[in-house]
Amino acid sequence: MQPAFLQTLLRLCKEKNIHTAVETCGFVDSASLLGTSNYVDLYLYDLKVIDDEKHERFTGVSNKLILNNLRQLSRIHDHITIRFPVIPGVNDDAENVSRIGKYTSVIGSVEEIDVLPYHKFGIEKYRRLGKKYRIAEIQPPSNEQVERVVEKLRSYGLRVKVGG
Repeated sequence: MQPAFLQTLLRLCKEKNIHTAVETCGFVDSASLLGTSNYVDLYLYDLKVIDDEKHERFTGVSNKLILNNLRQLSRIHDHITIRFPVIPGVNDDAENVSRIGKYTSVIGSVEEIDVLPYHKFGIEKYRRLGKKYRIAEIQPPSNEQVERVVEKLRSYGLRVKVGG
């Protein structure tokens, strides 16, 4: 939202030898994202759903920019960790997990995928902000559900861990 400030802050951190990381969903102006790459040690890049129509239905926006930014970023930056929030009934189906595995396995700069099991910690935060938490009825995934996702992603030769 404030790319000039972010670039300045990151540059100053690098000048002081402070390790830098940027967490992003990738839904940002490409020039702004790519303009930070000289000052970032690690990108934590959220990837939720590959299918554009399904992504738009659950997030309200297309994922074309998100996927395009990831491809562009991977061409100029060597350290990207994908963060995959696993939400039962939303994005944990075999097709989506396989497509995420296939998509990220060909991006050489993806170091690992952090599988992040859905939790309900955000419900109270949304309530205090006066916002409706649209997925309050969803239950966190079981250990078995998470393990299926992990194994499927590993089958693509990816380094995968739970949490992040």
